[in-house]
Amino acid sequence: MPSDSLSFAKRLSKVKASPTLAITRLAMELKAAGKDVIGLAAGEPDFDTPDHIKDAAIAAIKRGDTKYTAVDGTPALKEAISKKFQRENGLTYKPSQITVGTGGKQVLYNAIMATVSPGDEVIIPAPYWVSYPDIVNLAEGTPVAVLAGENNGFKLQPTDLEAAITPKTKWLILNSPSNPTGAAYTKAELRALADVLLKHPHVLVLTDDMYEHVIYDNFQYTTIAQVEPKLYDRTLTMNGVSKAYNMTGWRIGFAGGPEALIKKMGEIQSHSTSNPSSISQAAATAALNGPQDFMLKQREVFKQRRDMVVEMLNQAPGIRCPKPEGAFYVYPNCSGLIGKKTPEGKVLESDDDVAKYFLESEGAAVVPGSGFGLSPYFRISYAISTESLRDACNRIKRACEKLTNGSKAAA
Repeated sequence: MPSDSLSFAKRLSKVKASPTLAITRLAMELKAAGKDVIGLAAGEPDFDTPDHIKDAAIAAIKRGDTKYTAVDGTPALKEAISKKFQRENGLTYKPSQITVGTGGKQVLYNAIMATVSPGDEVIIPAPYWVSYPDIVNLAEGTPVAVLAGENNGFKLQPTDLEAAITPKTKWLILNSPSNPTGAAYTKAELRALADVLLKHPHVLVLTDDMYEHVIYDNFQYTTIAQVEPKLYDRTLTMNGVSKAYNMTGWRIGFAGGPEALIKKMGEIQSHSTSNPSSISQAAATAALNGPQDFMLKQREVFKQRRDMVVEMLNQAPGIRCPKPEGAFYVYPNCSGLIGKKTPEGKVLESDDDVAKYFLESEGAAVVPGSGFGLSPYFRISYAISTESLRDACNRIKRACEKLTNGSKAAA
C-alpha cells in the first residue's frame, strides 16, 4: 500500500507506546551492540516457572489438548480460578462470572471496551501502570488522573476520590500492590475508599490484584470486594498467573465479576483473539491448584532485594527512595537531581533527562516517572539477579556523584 494512501484512526493520536517496553527494547539493543547495560525496566520475575507447572503443559501437549477451547477459558481453569478466589479472597464466583484472557492486559481491555463510551470518565490514581489511560483512550473515554502522591504513600485518598467522581464517572481502577510504586492498600484504607464508593452507585470498580502474592513485612492483603461485600455486584476483580507463578510469557490473566459484564467481555474476545493458548490454560490450572509454598521463598528473595535497593539508593546524592509494601518495584524521587549538570555540561531538566543520563553514563536502564503520570521520579524493577541489582545501584550512585550544581543559564 502506498504510504500516501495509508491513514490511521483518530483515536490513536491519544495513544503512545509503552515506555517500559521502549526502555527494555533500547537496553536490549544496546546490549546487542556490545554496550554494558543493566536493564531495570521489565516487570518480569527472574525466577523460572515451577516444574510442576511445566510438566502440566507438557502433559497437555502429549494428550492432544492443542485445539480451540471455550473463548474465555476452559471449565477446568475456571473451576481452579473459582477455588482460588474463594480460598484466598473469600469471594464466590460461578464459572459464568469468570473470564480468562491472554494476560491481565486483555482482561482490562475487554472490560473497558465493553463499558466505556465517548465522554465516560475513568478515575486512575497517579502514578499508574502505563496501559490504564491508553486503554481508556482507545475506548474513546476520558482518563481522569488523580494524584496519589508520595506524601500519602502513593495511595489514593478518600477526599480526592470523592472530588474526582462526576455523573460521567464509569470506573475507578485500583492497583494494589501498585505498579510502579509497590504501594499496597491496607484493609482500613480500602474501607475508607469503599465508604466513598457506596455513595456513588453508578461507579464500577476494577481492582488489579496482579501482585497480590508479592507483599512484605507481614502485610495482610485484601481486595475491595472482600472488604465491602456491597461492592461485589459492581466490582471486577482481576488477577493472573504472570507475577506470582513466574509465567509472564504464558499470557494468562483472569477476572471475576458481574455475569452480564463477563458475557460482554467474552463477546469482545470472541472477535479479537478468541481463546488463550490451550497449553497455557492447562499450565495455569496446575499453577492455581498445585503447591503454593515456593512463593514464600521467592518473596523472601524479593524482600532482601527491596531492602538492599532502598538502602543503596538512599545513599545516592539527590535521590530519595521510599520503601514499598509490595510488588518488585521502587519509585525513587529524583527531584534532587533536577537542575544538576552532567560532566558533559547538560543540565538535567526532567526525569526523562535523568533516565537518559543514567543509561548513557553508566549503562543503568530505568524508566522515567513521566510515563507513569508522576514526575520527577523513576521506576526500578528489582526482579533481576541480586548481583546485577547491586551493580546497577552502584552505577546510579556513581552517576549521581558525578553531577555538579548547574542552572539553565549556566548551560
